[in-house]
Amino acid sequence: MRLALDAARAAAATGEVPVGAVIVRNGEVIATGANCPRATFDPTAHAEIVAIRAAARTLGRDRLDDCDLWVTLEPCAMCAGAIAHARIARLYYGADDPKGGAIVHGPRLFAQPTCHHRPELYAGIGEAESAELLRAFFAARRCSAPL
Repeated sequence: MRLALDAARAAAATGEVPVGAVIVRNGEVIATGANCPRATFDPTAHAEIVAIRAAARTLGRDRLDDCDLWVTLEPCAMCAGAIAHARIARLYYGADDPKGGAIVHGPRLFAQPTCHHRPELYAGIGEAESAELLRAFFAARRCSAPL
């Protein structure tokens, strides 16, 4: 999770929402991702998607069934769908996202009968640090917003 938090900090430094992701296979980091939709003009460039794409390229395959995903924030519906389609084995995430999350909040995608793959879930890993990064990022934006 430390590497995912580092990626989240790097995203924040560029003005992106601070979310970071890391994909691990057999104990080795094979991909990292940081939120970058603004920089890439790509609304799908969430940290999880960036990491999944990089891992798939690295392994030369679309199925990541022997990989673990570490991410600092509960994935949204788009990212949860990508996690299921990639067949990620285990999902570790930091902070819950009551507004946009889709794992334990919102649609609870992995609990739906239409979801064909459900990774093992581990929530709350690095939760305090992940949540603080997000709070500080959005507090700074509110303070600097024009009236």
